[in-house]
Amino acid sequence: MYAALLDAAAVAQWRVPDGMTGEVHELDPRVGGRVRMSLTYDDPATAGKSGGATDTYSGTYVELVPHERVVERVEFETDDAALDGPITMTTTLRDVPDGTEVEIRMDGLPDAVPRADNELGTRMALDKLARLVG
Repeated sequence: MYAALLDAAAVAQWRVPDGMTGEVHELDPRVGGRVRMSLTYDDPATAGKSGGATDTYSGTYVELVPHERVVERVEFETDDAALDGPITMTTTLRDVPDGTEVEIRMDGLPDAVPRADNELGTRMALDKLARLVG
């Protein structure tokens, strides 16, 4: 499971809500290493946060605890001040009797990002992660 959090090909497959396609531009899985990814809506008429139909974010890995936790600090690449600011994304893995429980927490998510949309997209991504490593 932990390896799928830090592998560019795996991340491009699972860290994408339904109705979008993921592209990992950069992924250097070490503390201080850069991560940059774009999520593009399948419907080109849907407005993205970074222009066109795309949401692009970039940042760095802050903490890596093998098989337990990945912490990233990322920001949207955008000209929209309402979407500015760092987001700390913490992915925590916990052993449970039937496998691994995965929690993704996002601290600092801009108010302009609807919480319900973010939660739904995260659940979709987690479902894809479960299928990928299942």
